[in-house]
Amino acid sequence: MPRGDLFPEIGPFETGYLPLSGGHVMYWEQVGNPRGQPVLFLHGGPGAGAGAVHRRFFDPDFWRVVIFDQRGAGRSRPLGSLADNTTPALVSDIETLRRHLGIDRWLLFGGSWGSTLALAYAQAAPDCVAGAVLRGVFLGRPAEVDWFLHGMAAVFPDAHATFVGFLPEAERGDVLGSYYRRLTDPDPAIHMPAARAWSVYEGSCSTLLPSPDTVASFAQDRIALGLARIEAHYFANGLFLPPEGLLGGMDRIGHIPGEIVQGRYDMICPARTAFELAAAWPAARLSVVPDAGHSALEPGVRRALVAAVERFRHGR
Repeated sequence: MPRGDLFPEIGPFETGYLPLSGGHVMYWEQVGNPRGQPVLFLHGGPGAGAGAVHRRFFDPDFWRVVIFDQRGAGRSRPLGSLADNTTPALVSDIETLRRHLGIDRWLLFGGSWGSTLALAYAQAAPDCVAGAVLRGVFLGRPAEVDWFLHGMAAVFPDAHATFVGFLPEAERGDVLGSYYRRLTDPDPAIHMPAARAWSVYEGSCSTLLPSPDTVASFAQDRIALGLARIEAHYFANGLFLPPEGLLGGMDRIGHIPGEIVQGRYDMICPARTAFELAAAWPAARLSVVPDAGHSALEPGVRRALVAAVERFRHGR
């Protein structure tokens, strides 16, 4: 897939590991200009981890880009750990990292679950947030989880049939519970096939047009285990969000400037959610990409995200 609309490949100028509660150790890195404007990249999932391509949404001459892998994900340790793995813990981790790096305020950049975490963090620490660029908005409400587990069958009946068909027929009445039991089984012979089935389902539904590269990426063991186990854990626990949900806390951050980028045909996080968020966020601008699904790497979404970040660079 040509990615000429992203900035060139770049390595980090600093990396590190930060001890956290619950036996977790966070991997973090900084990219770009050490004296630049800080921006925090928040990966999706929960549990997907960040990759080298995510560094490329930001002009390295201007931005000081901070990227980290959330608890149990990517290069953070231990992989797939659910101990003390909750949304409030992740919000606390972001503050721990901000203080460790000596940053006062930063721009938030997150898609899918990354948008959820960005909103949760902004509502908890609004004075530390200069703005937000969000993509493929997910608010973690029960209807959104139900859509992922069941509703996508309306558009991807083949992928959904494979996802549900992985389970023995007697277990298909509770898809989430059945997967969760398998994903948390200590035996890799049980949890790894379940992780791959879950992750491939998500990857298969993430793009407007079929993308074998995307599906192959989601099928990799490290990505599959972190994504599937942690995602099921969060889904089974209401995403560890407050009863009033994230829309209920928008009064705390309605003044913070935001850019929302949404693929019109996003089947993982349908566009309705982005419109509902935009309606509750006076300082946000919504950009709908007419020929895209969920993935941040689809051409129209990539361009829209880079443009949104550039608008923050130039004062919007």
